[in-house]
Amino acid sequence: MTEPRTLLCLASYEKGQSFMRSAKAEGWKVVLMTSQSLKDEAEWPREAIDEIFYMPDVDKKWDREQTLRAVSYLARTRRFDRIVPMDDFDLEVAAMLREHLRVPGMGDTTTRYFRDKLAMRVRARSAGVTIPDFVHVLSDQDVADFTTNVPAPWVLKPRFLAGAIGIKKCANAAELDEHVKKLGDERSFYVLERYIPGDVFHVDTLVHNSEILFARASQYGRPPLNVSHDGDVFTSRLLDPNGDVSKSLVAMNAQVLSAMRLVRGASHTEFIRSHADGTYYFLETSARVGGAHLAEMVHAGTGIDLWAEWARTEIAGEDGTYTLPAVKPGFAGLLISLARDEWPDTAAFDDTEIVWRLKKRHHVGLAVKASSEARVQELLTSYLERLRKDFLATAPPQNKTTD
Repeated sequence: MTEPRTLLCLASYEKGQSFMRSAKAEGWKVVLMTSQSLKDEAEWPREAIDEIFYMPDVDKKWDREQTLRAVSYLARTRRFDRIVPMDDFDLEVAAMLREHLRVPGMGDTTTRYFRDKLAMRVRARSAGVTIPDFVHVLSDQDVADFTTNVPAPWVLKPRFLAGAIGIKKCANAAELDEHVKKLGDERSFYVLERYIPGDVFHVDTLVHNSEILFARASQYGRPPLNVSHDGDVFTSRLLDPNGDVSKSLVAMNAQVLSAMRLVRGASHTEFIRSHADGTYYFLETSARVGGAHLAEMVHAGTGIDLWAEWARTEIAGEDGTYTLPAVKPGFAGLLISLARDEWPDTAAFDDTEIVWRLKKRHHVGLAVKASSEARVQELLTSYLERLRKDFLATAPPQNKTTD
């Protein structure tokens, strides 16, 4: 009897449960390596996991050398056929392990395009993708030239954090200089970019053998940067796939992923449409499922479970076949917020279109599904004001990855 193949999942945060269930359903052994700090609080799908190992962590971060040695030790008695990261912050560790153990998958160089905001911008620009003006915060002269030629405001972005974490908006050169001085020797880990007021969109994608098999465009309510800095309810909604906006975004997304050389897996890519002239700009991309429970929204509106299908593309690998399930027609929307109550009661939200409720301490979240884009927008507008009034709590913007 042939021994089942083995997949190692790296999860410094609690996510990827559907990925693990899907891999197990495909007949693979699933080994999970996660943070020691999650041992007593995370709800993992233990019925789908063959072994769990815990890494000592500080703010969910693992020591790279310890991780390399730990996985190498496990590999003495286990053959890891795939190593897959569940979160942005696990990508580099997964690439390091693949390189060291010679396991198929994305290596160090390609991973930089999906983790390093400077590398992805340089790559996108070289491929002709439209992006905001930017400069590496390294050379004093280059930064001075940038601030002279590119009008404020600007955004100062850490190269290796995710989403809006650690981003600073600078209204003028004096404010920028203050932030850069505080960075000290860390300044080379930052990129400075022209701030473009506009509407922010995302495209969630599945790729196999460098071919995009699924791509669905969505629009955030308020830009995530504004939600993070001002404190508000996070919202998103699926767009009409036959509309001009969706078609433009999906085409630009294909250009981006081709430039970044994504071979297989899931991707979440963000774009902004300028209020000034309607131009679409690429903001950033990733080689993972989008955060903030966007996968639940996509699943509700299309029937495609991004986590589960990502697992199937990984298992198929370079030589196997993969077939995407039929995409269902529909629309969906999502609302997520910090909440004042430890366990908010959302029973008053009783519309039949509600298909998912977030169960997380001091958070409130709902996903809705409807047959029309207009109905989803109607529900989101109504719920947004109710969540703000009855539940919304705010917290300072994140500057690190402890949450």
